[in-house]
Amino acid sequence: MVKSGPAKKLTIYADETDKFHGKPVYEVLMDIFYKKKIAGVSVFRGVAGYGSDGVFHTAKMLELSTSLPVKIEVVDSEEMIDNVLPDVLGIVERGLVEVSDTNVIKCCQRKEG
Repeated sequence: MVKSGPAKKLTIYADETDKFHGKPVYEVLMDIFYKKKIAGVSVFRGVAGYGSDGVFHTAKMLELSTSLPVKIEVVDSEEMIDNVLPDVLGIVERGLVEVSDTNVIKCCQRKEG
């Protein structure tokens, strides 16, 4: 569980079509984060973007096949982020992986019931 105070944020920018052993990269990463007891993860699907390859990716109504950007964010302690980072680097072949300092202001646990 993340506590209020200093923490680390791991952000991964990838393409929704990126795969690892036939499975979407973001799903593989979510599985790893869950198994390693990372506090939580969010995956955001972009409407447009481009990376270092200079290829534009956009969502257009008439486009049947899209390849949109995804952003995967994880916030946890420095120890937990350091623990999972080697797995992330082994899975993400394209895209951008960054770690930054952050400050957790409030973190609420889910109520049991």
